[in-house]
Amino acid sequence: MTLAHSTQPVPPEERRRTRVAPNAGTRAVRALQKGQQTRAAILDAALSLAAPVGLEGLSIGAIAEVLGMSKSGVFAHFGSREDLQIAVVREYHRRFERDVFYPALQQPRGLPRLRALFDLWMHQTALEIDSGCVYISGAVEFDDRPGPVRDELVQTVNTWQAAMRRAVQAAVAQGHLRPEADPHQIAFEIHGLILALHYDARFLRNPQGLQHARQGFENLLARHLC
Repeated sequence: MTLAHSTQPVPPEERRRTRVAPNAGTRAVRALQKGQQTRAAILDAALSLAAPVGLEGLSIGAIAEVLGMSKSGVFAHFGSREDLQIAVVREYHRRFERDVFYPALQQPRGLPRLRALFDLWMHQTALEIDSGCVYISGAVEFDDRPGPVRDELVQTVNTWQAAMRRAVQAAVAQGHLRPEADPHQIAFEIHGLILALHYDARFLRNPQGLQHARQGFENLLARHLC
């Protein structure tokens, strides 16, 4: 059979289906995009609420009111309050990586990158003085409450602490810190400085909190520099 013989007139109903299909596909794509935008807006509102009131302060009704949506509309994207809390933890972690971790990777391996990680983390903490930190408030809320939300919090914090330990290890490998420097101990003390900063600046309203945290970091490094 030749190409000429295989070309047959297209029936009118087939032509109609051909015209409708792309339109249906376009509508499906637009609906998907709208759904993604709505979900992103819900997450943004939930994260804004969770920062000052904590994960336990989140409610489907409060978020629906903020966004001018129905509760069923919010439920369509998050089947339960627990699902919403987990999604908020993941979104907070994603933004934390975007603002702290990935910018620090632009610095050379070793001490410059470790300094950048601490400086950016400290800056992020300073920005959250008035709103609150999901990692810290979540630890207070779920420290003794097993379940999926706590598991997600633990996983994200462990991921970040592992990144800090790798940065310390790289500083040792680059010859910036002494070979006997313990990455776990140094990462632990760095985390302690951030917790102290949050407490000092948020609870005690001490304007010297940032300076004390920075000096503490320098003191820590001085004990391990080659």
